[in-house]
Amino acid sequence: MPPEYCEYYPGYEQCKAWLEKNCPDLLEQLTMDDTEDGDGKKKSKAQKRGGRGVIKTKKKSEPQKVTINRVTRNKRKYVTVIRGLSTHDIDLRKASKAFSNKFSCGASVTGDDEIVIQGDVTYDLIDFIPEHWPEIDEDAIEDLGDMKR
Repeated sequence: MPPEYCEYYPGYEQCKAWLEKNCPDLLEQLTMDDTEDGDGKKKSKAQKRGGRGVIKTKKKSEPQKVTINRVTRNKRKYVTVIRGLSTHDIDLRKASKAFSNKFSCGASVTGDDEIVIQGDVTYDLIDFIPEHWPEIDEDAIEDLGDMKR
């Protein structure tokens, strides 16, 4: 193994000890390159691969209206789109699971604050949401009717 790879070797301490014993001049050269750049200042190492990086935080906003609209999928098939549930601190995955169990259909979370339910269930949703989540008032639910995507 080349001595330049010593710092990336899992047994770094063993490799360093071997270099110290067998090639002390090479060890000094490698450690000097690691700790200093041309100005004599310490060099910061780059981020290792696989890190999460910067984690984005969601902005908390005041509860908005929950909007329900029906979108035409084919000539005779519809999907119901719900927006605004996450502003009321409702987990969208749990909500989509509750909708799919209640209405016996497919429901999925699409986007940041949107749940798509297969089928036209707008009138049943207006009754179900305040019943299942009491913090959402029936006046906070708005039916937008038919819309295009």
